[in-house]
Amino acid sequence: MIVRTVTVGALDTNCYVVGCERSRKAIVIDPGAEPEKILAALREERLECDMIVNTHGHMDHIAANGALKAATGAPIAIHSDDARALLDPSVNLSEFVMRGRASRLGPGSGPGSREAESPQADRLLAEGDDVEVGDVKLRVVHTPGHTPGSVSLVGEGVVFSGDTLFAGGGVGRTDFPGGSYDSLVKSIEEKLFTLPDETVVYPGHGPCTRIGRERW
Repeated sequence: MIVRTVTVGALDTNCYVVGCERSRKAIVIDPGAEPEKILAALREERLECDMIVNTHGHMDHIAANGALKAATGAPIAIHSDDARALLDPSVNLSEFVMRGRASRLGPGSGPGSREAESPQADRLLAEGDDVEVGDVKLRVVHTPGHTPGSVSLVGEGVVFSGDTLFAGGGVGRTDFPGGSYDSLVKSIEEKLFTLPDETVVYPGHGPCTRIGRERW
């Protein structure tokens, strides 16, 4: 398995290019901004994007969906409980962010003033589904809390945790619409902390870690 981290956007979101060494096909996880950087990483790794997967529907994880799909033809997959966020700026938080920016600087103020847009999902994910390219298989684990449809993607010795779990004991915010701290804690304790200690955690922001380091 090839794992390439591409940090994108104002919030330093970790976009992951996960590729199969044999087929040279790849899953791109959370293309949140700067599609040209993601496409450059694919070229450098000699990989072809075969699927786009969003761990959840917030703007900093979906904003480059459209550009990446247009460039590669890859389908977009997201959990059914977050699918609405792809199309609704009030759910993906970009409307809130842009309203706050406009109130400070005036409407249409500078680059990046548009609300996040994405095509609709081509595939709706659910607990226990697999997303596969070549010899790489990632299992969908529903980990709600940060958003209702947050998922983590579990592969051999790895988990892509989105904004559910971060290095250093950090967890995703739950004060956004649809967030639930109780659900987040339950997701971490019952879904992520049951993985082996040596499992590498690739979070939505910040450095990677291991389950054993983060276990409470």
